[in-house]
Amino acid sequence: MHRVIRRIGDTSARRPWLTIGLWTLLAVLVIGLAGTAGGTFADDLVAPGSQSERAMELLEERFPQAAGGSAKAVFAAPEGERLDRYRPAIQAALARIADAEDVAAVADPFATGTVSRDGRIGYAEVTFDRPSAGLGPEPVKAITGALEPVRAAGAVAEVGGDAAFVNAETETSGTEVAGLLAALVVLLVVFGTVVAALVPIAIAMVTVATGLSGIALLAHVMDVTSAATSVGMLIGLGVGIDYALFIVARYRQNRTAGQDNRTALSNAMASAGSAVLFAGGAVVVAMSALLLTGLGLLASIGLGAALVVLFAVATALTLLPALLSLLGDRIDAGRVVRRRSPAKRTEDGAWWRLAHRVSGRPWPYLLGATALLLTLAAPALWMQTGYPDAGDDRTSTTHRRAYDLLAEGFGPGHNAPLLLVADLRRPGVTAQTIPDLTERLAADPGIAAVGSPRTSPRGDAVVVPAIPTSAPADAETSRTLERVRDLAPANVAVSGMTAMTDDLTRQLDKTLPIFIAAVLAASFLLLMVLFRAVVVPLKAAVMNLLSIGAAYGVVVAVFQWGWCADLFGLDGTYAIASPLPTIFFAVLFGLSMDYEMFLLSSIRESYDATGDSTESVARGLAGTGRVITSAALIMTVVFLGFVAHPSPLVKMLGLGLSTAILLDATVVRMLLVPATMALLGKANWWLPRWLDRRLPRLTDPATKPFPDTPAPPPVPAAR
Repeated sequence: MHRVIRRIGDTSARRPWLTIGLWTLLAVLVIGLAGTAGGTFADDLVAPGSQSERAMELLEERFPQAAGGSAKAVFAAPEGERLDRYRPAIQAALARIADAEDVAAVADPFATGTVSRDGRIGYAEVTFDRPSAGLGPEPVKAITGALEPVRAAGAVAEVGGDAAFVNAETETSGTEVAGLLAALVVLLVVFGTVVAALVPIAIAMVTVATGLSGIALLAHVMDVTSAATSVGMLIGLGVGIDYALFIVARYRQNRTAGQDNRTALSNAMASAGSAVLFAGGAVVVAMSALLLTGLGLLASIGLGAALVVLFAVATALTLLPALLSLLGDRIDAGRVVRRRSPAKRTEDGAWWRLAHRVSGRPWPYLLGATALLLTLAAPALWMQTGYPDAGDDRTSTTHRRAYDLLAEGFGPGHNAPLLLVADLRRPGVTAQTIPDLTERLAADPGIAAVGSPRTSPRGDAVVVPAIPTSAPADAETSRTLERVRDLAPANVAVSGMTAMTDDLTRQLDKTLPIFIAAVLAASFLLLMVLFRAVVVPLKAAVMNLLSIGAAYGVVVAVFQWGWCADLFGLDGTYAIASPLPTIFFAVLFGLSMDYEMFLLSSIRESYDATGDSTESVARGLAGTGRVITSAALIMTVVFLGFVAHPSPLVKMLGLGLSTAILLDATVVRMLLVPATMALLGKANWWLPRWLDRRLPRLTDPATKPFPDTPAPPPVPAAR
């Protein structure tokens, strides 16, 4: 594999302008196609095989009018006034809504009685000719614009409901730019020159631009959630910079060692380039494993992120060597940090001393680091998951303001309507016994109101709406849903957005152990083949689980318990979004395997050369510690930039990812790895002979991802 990557890098370096031209053509083509043929983002919230899916399929087949998406145009008069004073303006707005594209019907709140008891708040039900998930933001924007006559008259007018929440446009906050600027500062410190620092940034920008355009094209052939772009942006910036950093760092190390530019670049591609390929492969495997959940929402995130990582690997292996060959000695132009001596660059005494100190007294460091990670992970035992609703969003959005008005005027459960769909072709409830079913529903303490039943045109299906007493994300609503499903006959299925997201959360809880097991098995096999060992892959999996668990705990403490809420700009406490634990695991496990591969490959090479476990760990840390820590710091600052995003969901994502990467690069790599490897000694690299003969060889033992680290004077073990 090293020879193949070397050949790819050499070819790109020999024909740099052709390589850059091809990448320019590819970028223009992908971005152009995304603008013309890219699909719209839609959240596929259906859990396969669930009752809510069965209900929606029945509606689409028998009662298409009831299967269309819906929104609510919510009106509120100023305090002390009644809404009927603004009736002419409201009816003018309703007429404009009725003429909007994709609107099938709109109800007059004064005719249907959807006005609060005090007469101040009311809403008009807007029905679309398509399901909410496939609408896109344009119809919602059209309705928002149609409400202008009401606002001009002095009343409040907002757009809420499922369609408005699901199709809300993703707000940008400029955090990506802040993350890039912070990464640039780190790169300037690492490389010491402006040109060397800008090269990884340029590679990351190409990765993100082409990767996100690829996600838009993916949305043309399948349902892709808008969250895929946020995750893709996070990962694209992180791995795009990191992969380029590893290769550029090795290239400059080779030049410092006396190699000419062409040889230095070729050797860097054969070694660090191969490590980038395997590291990227680990991330792609972890993200693609989201397909195992069987949920379209997570499958689209996994495929989108995997696509971005593939672009990151491709740019690092082709575009980067082309740029480096053109720059030549100019890679060191614009020096801002004083050059260190070659001996210090290779030896890095701080890392060497740390490794020997930990190896000399492994038990205290092992127990202390493990206790820290377990303490941070403890809050995860009380994690409460739920799908976010409009009440969790920012008050600056129209659907959040509509949510609050509906809760004020009609009760919190009005934002969590349930829809009972009866299949009259099957045994169970009949047209004659529907009134009995509605009476049993109304008698449930968790149901505030039951609407009038509606019968399909052919008389073979009946729809019964019901309003709970509690909010969508409230645990009491889930219990009410369970009771409603228990009392409903076999031919009745319960749907609605609340039921769909509840089924989604349950499905995620069931599939998460399967998903984790699959990712662990795949990563174990990959590491075992790469490092020809059994213990090291097992240890890596356990350590990654510790750092991920600690990230879970921090997210629970901040968002669910409200610790340091003001620091992160939170308005209150939030349930952990049910897809996030699965997404966290996929992203973090894949990214942590990057650092694991770079560090262990250096340690393994030193062990093969010396046979000394303690010395090989010291050499591995000394040779890679600075680069790995810098890469992790870049990833952390990029992810922390998303903590400033106005969306609580994006904040969760940014805080969880940055916490895990920071812990992985410090506590795990600096303390746990040297401590455990010192304790296990030669057992780290144990591999049965029969297995060694059968495993394929993916690497060339003669090619090393990092230069040898000369042995400095021995450091006495700590007493």
